[in-house]
Amino acid sequence: MTEATARAGTPPPATGGDERAASLSGVTRLLQRPELGALMGALFVFALFALTDSTSGHLWLQQTGIAAWSQQAAFFGIMAVPVGLLMIAGEFDLSTGVMTGVTAIVMGLLINNLGWNAWAAIPGTVVFAALIGLVNGLVVVGTKLPSFIVTLATFFILRGISVGGVLRINHGSTMLTLRNPNAPGISSARKIFGSSFAANSSLPSGYQSSILWFVGVTALATWVLSRTRFGNWIFAAGGDPNAARNVGVPVNRTKILLFVATAVSASLVGVIQFTAASSAVSEQGVGYEFYYIIAAVVGGCFLTGGYGSAIGAAIGACITGMAFEGVIYAGWDSSWDFTFLGVILLLAVVVNTFVYRRALRARR
Repeated sequence: MTEATARAGTPPPATGGDERAASLSGVTRLLQRPELGALMGALFVFALFALTDSTSGHLWLQQTGIAAWSQQAAFFGIMAVPVGLLMIAGEFDLSTGVMTGVTAIVMGLLINNLGWNAWAAIPGTVVFAALIGLVNGLVVVGTKLPSFIVTLATFFILRGISVGGVLRINHGSTMLTLRNPNAPGISSARKIFGSSFAANSSLPSGYQSSILWFVGVTALATWVLSRTRFGNWIFAAGGDPNAARNVGVPVNRTKILLFVATAVSASLVGVIQFTAASSAVSEQGVGYEFYYIIAAVVGGCFLTGGYGSAIGAAIGACITGMAFEGVIYAGWDSSWDFTFLGVILLLAVVVNTFVYRRALRARR
């Protein structure tokens, strides 16, 4: 509206809405979804192992096969989703793998050595993890050091403590086993964290409850990203931190909270593993941090930050789970697991980048 038009009181001509929004086709909107490439990859990987399944009765398509890869995906996904959110904010956490093992050990020590009830040990374990995540976040935003350096240092510190400390406390063994199978609260805690559901004649052991936790974490993260102001802050912090600060986004606080979230998620995995197995090992989870990052990248989260989705990271975790289990069902040499995973990672990055660039061109 020009100044003369405003003075004359003449309304501006109707434009029919934002032309940019009107020009977007359904295909273009589909291309803008970060998880599109991961979904295509998941369908391809599932179909590949369905065709190459060498088991008697083709178990890959039965409940046995679905339960196998979905359980693997759950343990990867509970961590891959918060790791993906942290990557969208432009940061990395290389201590997540060892944190899953350390928190399982912490829970075991609280029950075995301090005699805590399991329902007191669980929040105690979560608080311990949250403090580690808080320290990681504060050091990253306070020193401006690269997050992969800071969390790599945390990885080695926790790795040394989990081995040396447990060896000393546990009389030369790195495996910590629940001494009293009937410890207070452990039975009810196992029903929530370490049990199974939907058992039937085809699958007597049922599906692990970790799958439900995986779905819950994914749903919560998706809601946060798409429906809350904090979700907008995550994208802004990873897209352009300086511009985000200029418009009032608390970038540092957002990143610190995400570091805490990844650590708390690691404690959830630790609790699930300890309640299910009644034991913990110092080496548990070491190296898995790379699987979490791979799952997030395969799911469409860019290493440069500012782009990705929780659903995509969850689908990436499913692809990772299918990759590890599918090789077994196909009868291939399991030594090729990592080669197959590397090929998937490379192809996923290429596809995701292609889809993203096509979506950008379509919006211009």
